[in-house]
Amino acid sequence: MAALLDLLDLERVDRDIFRGRSRPAVVPRVFGGQVAAQALAAAFRTVPGDRLAHSLHAYFLRPGDPGAPIVYTVDRVRDGRSFTTRRTVAVQHGQPIFHLSASFQTAEEGLEHQEPMPAGIPDPATLPSAAEQLPRHAHLFSDPRVADRLAEARAAIDLRYVTDPPYLTAGEPREPRSRVWFRTAGKLAGEADRPALHLCLATYVSDMSLLEPVLLAHGRGGWTTGDVVGASLDHAMWFHRPFRVDEWLLYDQSSPTSQAGRGLGHGRIYTADGRLAVTVMQEGVVRVPR
Repeated sequence: MAALLDLLDLERVDRDIFRGRSRPAVVPRVFGGQVAAQALAAAFRTVPGDRLAHSLHAYFLRPGDPGAPIVYTVDRVRDGRSFTTRRTVAVQHGQPIFHLSASFQTAEEGLEHQEPMPAGIPDPATLPSAAEQLPRHAHLFSDPRVADRLAEARAAIDLRYVTDPPYLTAGEPREPRSRVWFRTAGKLAGEADRPALHLCLATYVSDMSLLEPVLLAHGRGGWTTGDVVGASLDHAMWFHRPFRVDEWLLYDQSSPTSQAGRGLGHGRIYTADGRLAVTVMQEGVVRVPR
């Protein structure tokens, strides 16, 4: 958890330029959720403290090199009375690898409604953690060492599947829906307990499993079993209501379509008491190896 928080504590190089580091990922490139979270963290560093992100839209342009620093340049697009807009570009080796546009808003009251939280979801305490589940099924992966790398990559996040992950039902097409509970593996306290950081951490987690419903629809085990290859293409998030990422959140994910080597993932993140906190959309490359 300390290592993850350190990743989001970017070094300020200049007024609107920041430098970030990477951590090892399961695949030989920078984890997309890390780049998105760092880009949002960089934008937050240029925004008045009374404004929180309410939406972000991003494109993954090139694979990130985990062995090199990432430089984030923030463009102060607009500062209005209620809304602030920022654009962040992540650069490695002289080339942009990621673009993010984010909008921030002052606190405001307004009309409210929401789609209800799914009913009948088991309590997360009754579900196995990744640390418990992954070692038991390492034999299903294309390389058993992947289980250790995946467990290490998720050590800061307690992520528990309500439904079986794709690698457990490979070869059996299912409804394209996946639900997971998640929270950080420790409480945020002191300087770390800031609303902006909770949003950045949710952004980090949002890229972990959103394309898995695409795999379920076609009975594919996923990147860990080697029966598909893929990568995130774009990512969008809307932050609706306050939440804490160190308390249980339900990530309800589905896929409305896949075609032309691409799959679309849709997610809703609910607090444990049923408030719709975040909506997420992502399209990614999902290809069957030749």
